[in-house]
Amino acid sequence: MSTIDYSEIQEILMRELRLMHAPVAIKYFFDPTELAAFQANSPHYTPAKALTFCQAEIGARMEGLTVLVEQEKLGCANARYVFGWKELDESEVKSHLKYCTGLDQAQRVVEGKPRLTKRKLLAVSVGPLAHTVDPPDVVHFYCDNMQAYHILGDWMAIQDVHPFRPSLSVNSAACGGNVFAFNEKQANLFLACSGSYNSGKTERGEINVAIPGEHMLAVTERMRSRLQEKGGISITRPGNPFPGADICKNCPLILFKKSDKGTTPAM
Repeated sequence: MSTIDYSEIQEILMRELRLMHAPVAIKYFFDPTELAAFQANSPHYTPAKALTFCQAEIGARMEGLTVLVEQEKLGCANARYVFGWKELDESEVKSHLKYCTGLDQAQRVVEGKPRLTKRKLLAVSVGPLAHTVDPPDVVHFYCDNMQAYHILGDWMAIQDVHPFRPSLSVNSAACGGNVFAFNEKQANLFLACSGSYNSGKTERGEINVAIPGEHMLAVTERMRSRLQEKGGISITRPGNPFPGADICKNCPLILFKKSDKGTTPAM
């Protein structure tokens, strides 16, 4: 069991980044003993019907539920392939033709996707970061552009990575994007695929950020240090409590001056 207070980490992220969705803690189960312990000791839900992976994440980020997805409850062929629960077949290749110039390219696209194949995946859990007990394998954020900029900027700093090169797989956003972060131990930034945009309920145009679970504490500590030193976690506007003021840079019209009358209410 981890000694990291993930509920405190989520509270800082939600408050200071103004996140709309709870960060999703993803855990891949390869060990039967570890899975049995989770099933016996961790309060969780299971899908009543087979869902896509991005639909299962709705329970975590919108409803505050920890959801355990086993093979028979995963109803998405793309995710089943990424998780190693389905092999490459003709139907999988043909389903990617709309993205490609022909069958040969479609096959290479599918073969190039991140996959969990080194060990047999037994199940995957998704839940609010605050509810996790064991260290998550990946933390998945559904966020806006500037929130993503801050999360990834801090990850790049603590990992000494520049430039940052993300990985996008067509037709496998939430499943493949997070598996890439797990396999490569690298953060990822990726767009919604058609499935996650609709069934995953991302009509606000959210962007996806995945951070390896073992890096999450250091990312948050870097934010916390700016909060303590500057009064806010903003990188772009140090000391500002909001991570990304939507103001034209150097605009002489958008300027605020402190009044000598009354007091300024706290945010």
